[in-house]
Amino acid sequence: MRVLGIESSCDETAAAIVESDGEGGVILAERVHSQIAEHRPYGGVVPEVAARAHLDRLDILLEQVLDEAGLELAALDGIAATSGPGLIGGIMVGVTTAKALALVSGVPFLAVNHLEAHALSVRLGMKVTFPYLLLLISGGHCQLLVVEGVGRYRRLGTTIDDAVGEAFDKTAKLLGLGYPGGPALERAAAAGDPRRFPLPSPMVGRPGSDFSFSGLKTAVRHALARIDPEDPAAVSDLAAAFQRAVAVALADRTGRAAGLFTAEYPAGRHLVVAGGVAANREIRLALEEVAAASGLTLAAPPPQLCTDNGAMVAWAGIERLRLGLTDGLDFAPRPRWPLDPSAPAAAFAGVKA
Repeated sequence: MRVLGIESSCDETAAAIVESDGEGGVILAERVHSQIAEHRPYGGVVPEVAARAHLDRLDILLEQVLDEAGLELAALDGIAATSGPGLIGGIMVGVTTAKALALVSGVPFLAVNHLEAHALSVRLGMKVTFPYLLLLISGGHCQLLVVEGVGRYRRLGTTIDDAVGEAFDKTAKLLGLGYPGGPALERAAAAGDPRRFPLPSPMVGRPGSDFSFSGLKTAVRHALARIDPEDPAAVSDLAAAFQRAVAVALADRTGRAAGLFTAEYPAGRHLVVAGGVAANREIRLALEEVAAASGLTLAAPPPQLCTDNGAMVAWAGIERLRLGLTDGLDFAPRPRWPLDPSAPAAAFAGVKA
């Protein structure tokens, strides 16, 4: 089973062809065009710039992956595209392209939820069985979910304000560390002393598994006002303190969710972390401790599958195709598409619910 995956929900244009080998999958070809250069002058992602960049690059990437895999479109078993949630302009570029290719080649179209692609990406190269506990952490999302199966998700916690990746990016901007902020902040923190600034770890000790990061950003702003922003040591120390506070908060909330998960799903064996922030080393180390204390094994995709990519979309397409879950060419792209539509709205969470 071979599926072409297209990703265009934010600021990466990506395409990949994945082949199923029965259980996991093998990436036959993959290309990613990062739009960092296009968005760096603005300090963040500009939706219209992103959509135009997808239009400029997607056809080229598709030609490259098909050539590398040595396949014609008709040799594919499906064409999958991220169809939400995300920036609607970029999503429309990917979905329209995928529908056109599916129509002319006569193969099924698969509308993939971007969050589900992250949720299932660990199964591409690792033997992780359902159910498992998922911490999904990215620039736009911060959620804890039970993954019961393909298309079956139960949300245990969500952010009530900012996503953790968003907090990394905004804090990096405050500290003058550049764009993209997450990797820049982690590099700065590597040389810092996290004990110098006693920043709060939001929500720690409270009931439930929801997250909050807006107060932590405010604490960083207040601390920054008391130091010389041109002092690289002070900036590194503040970056390290922020990163530690985030890791402590994520560990606390995930630990609470793990207790619920192991009690209600005794067959579950894994704590999975996915999304762009999952590449952060300190956060992974904190979650390894949580998993061990809960009798679970931490599983994470390799770093290249944590950030947005076409392979995870192709793999989610394979998982859906195995179950006969294909989509019509009238499928409408969705800027919002929760994994657990039945979950109650979290206080103050707005569209992130």
